[in-house]
Amino acid sequence: MNLVAVADAISWSALMLFLTAATGLSVLAFLRPRPAFLWFAAGALGVALMAAATISEPAQRVGFGPLVTILAFTTAVFGGSPAAATALNLAMGPSVAPGLHGGIIVTERPTPEQQRQGVVAGTRREVLRGGLTIGVLERVATAGTIIAGFPEGLAIVVAVKGVGRFTELESPEARERFIIGTFASLIWACAAALVVHLALR
Repeated sequence: MNLVAVADAISWSALMLFLTAATGLSVLAFLRPRPAFLWFAAGALGVALMAAATISEPAQRVGFGPLVTILAFTTAVFGGSPAAATALNLAMGPSVAPGLHGGIIVTERPTPEQQRQGVVAGTRREVLRGGLTIGVLERVATAGTIIAGFPEGLAIVVAVKGVGRFTELESPEARERFIIGTFASLIWACAAALVVHLALR
């Protein structure tokens, strides 16, 4: 057994071990939100990425291709929500009230017409509703396009999400949460999908 084969065996073992750990911890972080689950999942995903980058024998020849794809796809979809929530918590803390439908409550300033009528207090409404569901769909599309070898599809995902949320981004709170949450979610999904790309190259 030559040195390259030994190095590949070690890389494949590390990849499968840490990708499995990242998948399990991502699902746990999604179902039972705790920062520790996410941080350990991020560490395991990072090691899996490094292991995938050092492999010289493609997954198709080894026979792990479908398993790597399923694990990475599951990690991408489930880990992105806790990643976005953690990034938002680190960046903004509990600065806005959560809404009943997964969004946030913002106070809109009175329009000039309302001010002329004597209205001084703004109206409160929920924006960015359905963020959890949209985030899951966004990561399914993101990971799917990268795994399928069509990374240009990422631009379509971002454009569709931006257009769909455009009218809700008037308040600074909504804009900041949209940008931070979207980037954290997309970065997580891209990192997990990159493991497949590197392992299958």
